[in-house]
Amino acid sequence: MHLALWITASLLALVFLLAGTLTLFSGKEKLQNSGMAWVEDFPLPAVKGIGLLEVLGAVGLVLPALLDIATVLVPVAAAGLAALMIGAAVTHGRRGEFSAIAVNAVLFALAAFTAWGRFGPESF
Repeated sequence: MHLALWITASLLALVFLLAGTLTLFSGKEKLQNSGMAWVEDFPLPAVKGIGLLEVLGAVGLVLPALLDIATVLVPVAAAGLAALMIGAAVTHGRRGEFSAIAVNAVLFALAAFTAWGRFGPESF
């Protein structure tokens, strides 16, 4: 179980670090052209804020456990990313982008599994 949680957290961290970095450092037009059409519904500061949350969540999934400092941040980061995926699914649903909801659901499930495992049976 411990290994499965590490693998899940690492995969989530990679996905959210890549997505968050792209969101943080790209303009709205570039993001729209790369398939993130949802950015047209949000002001630029909100888009950058979402990108920052994704990057912080990615770091929070791995770094506290690796350094053995404030390890409670791992499940907190996972829970935060799960909540972010709920918001993403709602946004995609309102926009009629139902195929994107499947991706949100998978990422939500992985983040929820990580939060459950690190808060519960395999806490640090």
